[in-house]
Amino acid sequence: MASFNKVILIGNLTRDPELKTSATGTKVADLRLAISETWRDKNTGENREVVCYVDVAAWNRTAELCSQFL
Repeated sequence: MASFNKVILIGNLTRDPELKTSATGTKVADLRLAISETWRDKNTGENREVVCYVDVAAWNRTAELCSQFL
């Protein structure tokens, strides 16, 4: 039986998506998200922030939509 994994990433684009076409004609959009997490340090009371960068590849119609609307 096939399994299905779903991931939701919410962040900021670091640059515009780059739409490419493979040798077989498949559309691919490459983009990068910056996802930040902020919290208050219990010991010092300072605000802390960590940024995680995620590279994303969208394929086919999703790639076209990402390139058009993001």
